[in-house]
Amino acid sequence: MKMQWTLIAGLVFALLTGIFAVINVDSVQVNLLFNTVQIPLILLILGCTLIGGIIVGSYGIFRQYRLQRENKQLKLRVTELENTASSYSSPGSTSSMGAFESTETDRMAETDSIQSQQRKGNSADSL
Repeated sequence: MKMQWTLIAGLVFALLTGIFAVINVDSVQVNLLFNTVQIPLILLILGCTLIGGIIVGSYGIFRQYRLQRENKQLKLRVTELENTASSYSSPGSTSSMGAFESTETDRMAETDSIQSQQRKGNSADSL
């Protein structure tokens, strides 16, 4: 739905720019630093709009390319992590994963007991 609104807004902008350009058909003097030229204002307006569209479009293409490259790198990283996780859960190495989990649980229980002892010590000191 967002793409449809963007397309409609672009078409309205193009229509307004076209109407504005057609209204201004007088010839104007343009200074190009090294030379001065006389061109119709309609060509100047349409040319500047075209150059702006090319700049915005090329930025959008660059951004899309960068996002696709990042997406590809992240997919490779996910695949790599899934492969390492599956190697931990393979039948031959379930004991190492179980040992890892029990070690982590022991470490968390030890941290909890140290914190509770510190709280008990602080409350006894304050009395």
